[in-house]
Amino acid sequence: MFSPLPFIVVSRSSEQLAQRLLADDYPVLFEGLHCCMLLDDPRFANKRKLVRTHNIEHDYYAALAKVENRFFRRRYFISESKKLAQFEQQLNKAQAVLAIARADAEQLAKRYRNVHHVPAFHPSEKLQAKPGKGDFVLYHGNLEVGENNQAALYLVNEVFNDLDIPLVIAGNKPSAELQEASARFKNISIRANIPHPEIDELIRDAQINVLPTFQATGIKLKLLAALFNGRHCIVNTPMVANTGLEKLCTICDSPAAMKNAVCEKFTSDFDPAVLSEREIVLQRDFSNAANAKKIVELI
Repeated sequence: MFSPLPFIVVSRSSEQLAQRLLADDYPVLFEGLHCCMLLDDPRFANKRKLVRTHNIEHDYYAALAKVENRFFRRRYFISESKKLAQFEQQLNKAQAVLAIARADAEQLAKRYRNVHHVPAFHPSEKLQAKPGKGDFVLYHGNLEVGENNQAALYLVNEVFNDLDIPLVIAGNKPSAELQEASARFKNISIRANIPHPEIDELIRDAQINVLPTFQATGIKLKLLAALFNGRHCIVNTPMVANTGLEKLCTICDSPAAMKNAVCEKFTSDFDPAVLSEREIVLQRDFSNAANAKKIVELI
């Protein structure tokens, strides 16, 4: 809290790592602004340096502060946001900045040189959506993160509160508030702290993956997981804005609209034509091999 540098940067500083990187002349790929402590180290002046940005980090932390109820944690996010805004200037020392989201690339290009849009890498190489129908709706995410807790509470209190459709909420460390809210409804259950393969199975088995967010930063890997592996996908605008994935989802920006979409899609067969459109967009814009090639060409 008292360092002028962001905690997420200082805590990843390592002289041992620096020595290993200095042992050869290879380029260095910094994975996230939080790993950029060595970016302006004079010992690295002659190395080619690329930074993979995950978000506009200071905006992300400011948004986390807005949804955090715990006083000291909220103060930490506010402090970290200010420090990250200052520290971001270190990107001037990189030969290339690789933004994960198109909107991030546009914003960063106004401040730094040589900014490129390289979409998110992900575990899915091909579409694996199941035929047939599921018998529940799924929301998944790290429930310890404030924005995911907020999204889950929105679904519980404003969307599924008067629907006779099962909602499964899956993720780590659900808050007491979320558990208490969910316990009021027979159609809502929480699968807490389950291993990732079980979440993957839930994504494939669900009739609908519903993924609202109130923080339009970066691109959400859970959205890619749902589109590669799930059936119907219902989101709100902040989840898909400027991602190129808008046409692959049903977008609902009010509880009433989301209720209606859930009721409609829950009884609808998953159209194979939708899968074909997903295949075209996802393999064109989110191919791991193609995006890795973009990075290789910049080295």
